[in-house]
Formats: sequence, C-alpha cells, structure tokens
Amino acid sequence: METSTEIRRAANGQEVAQLAAREIIETLEQALANKPVVNVALTGGTVGILTLAVLAEQPDLSRLDLSRVHFWWGDERYVESTSSDRNANQARAAFFDKVAVSEDNIHEFPAADVSGDLLTGKKVFEEALVKHFGSGLPVFDLTILGMGPDGHIASLFPSHEELSVGEVVVAESNSPKPPAERLSLSFDVLNASAKIIFVVSGLDKSAAVTAVHTDENCELPAAKIQAQSETIWFIDQAAGQEFWSC
Repeated sequence: METSTEIRRAANGQEVAQLAAREIIETLEQALANKPVVNVALTGGTVGILTLAVLAEQPDLSRLDLSRVHFWWGDERYVESTSSDRNANQARAAFFDKVAVSEDNIHEFPAADVSGDLLTGKKVFEEALVKHFGSGLPVFDLTILGMGPDGHIASLFPSHEELSVGEVVVAESNSPKPPAERLSLSFDVLNASAKIIFVVSGLDKSAAVTAVHTDENCELPAAKIQAQSETIWFIDQAAGQEFWSC
C-alpha cells in the first residue's frame, strides 16, 4: 500500500483547528461510505481540544451517522476520573457535551480512582480494545495527534521508546512531563492507523517540526509516525517558521 505525507500551512492555531475539523469530517464521510463501523483516536492538548470544539460547530457534522463512529483516545493522563487534566474530560466539554454521541461509542482510558494501579488500568484498556477490535493489532480509521516541543506524541516520549516495544497499550510510569503516570497507544498501534492527522501550533514546536521534516535520522517520537495510507500535518506559521525558512 502506498503511503503519503502532506504538510498544510495555517496562519495560527485557530486555523489549524478549522482546517483539521473539515478534514476530519471529509475523512469520516468517506470511511462511513465504505465501512459499517468507523474508529477514531482523539488527542488532547490545546490545539487538539480546540479542534474538537471547532468540529462540534461544523454544520456538515450533521451529515454523519455518528452512531457508527467509535471514539477512543491516543493517550490519557492516569489521574482521577473527575480531574480536569484528563483528555477525555476536556473532550467532553469541547465536543461530546454538544454533539449527540452514544456513551457506548465513547471509549475512555481507565482512571486511577476506578481501575487502581497503572498496570491494572493498562490491562483494562487492552481488554476493551480486544473486545471491540478482536485479537491482533487494533486498526483505527483515523488518528489525530498533537506534538510536544520535545517531539513527543500521545504519551510516547523521547528516550522512553523501549516501553512501546511489543505493546498495544503503553504504561508510562515516569513521564518527563507531569503527571508521571500515563497510558498511551503504542507506536505499532498508531502506525497501523489508516490515516493520521497532526495538529501542531506554537513557536515552541518550531525546532521539533524542523527536525522531524528535515532530518532523515531524526529520533524524535513524532518522526517515527506514519499512517498506512495518508499522514497530514496541519502546522501553523509559528510552529513551522524555522522549517519554512530552511
């Protein structure tokens, strides 16, 4: 299967969110035309949550049969279920509280106060993936990712890549970015996605954007991500200014 990578330029984070939201709708529309059930992995982060907020306001969203779309997350902070730090809680405020989606179609990572220790949470989510996707590597029709200033994606951090080897769900117990405990889909799962959309905004991402897109030997986690069919990077002017001046 041929795979492609495309970079689309935006003026700012708001435009990144607007462009990404339209791309998400088009992607879901095409997938729903060809499959009975579609699976999407969401991201957190400022521009990731902004993208969901913009998506919720898109008139064309009403064209989609969301009863056939299942929503998951690429990663989650392993904190209490009521914590505002949870990507899922932020996504609910931005999107799910405004759009009619069945709770049966919303698959959150476990929370620390519900599942107990981190490894138990990992097992619980792995079981949920197997129940829905069957055995083997789960394949998402669309995965949305952000990128940190250090080039991390989901909760896969530089120099922590060994945690992902042979795994479906990664239990990160010593994250360089608080909170220390996190759960994440692995590199193998993310790279099995049919399509990946990156949403990247801000001057602090500029060095990482340049490294990922110009250095063939780049070891940053974001450089190790490639969808099976199509990868699209939505990058704003600030995040891409160093890259575009090369």
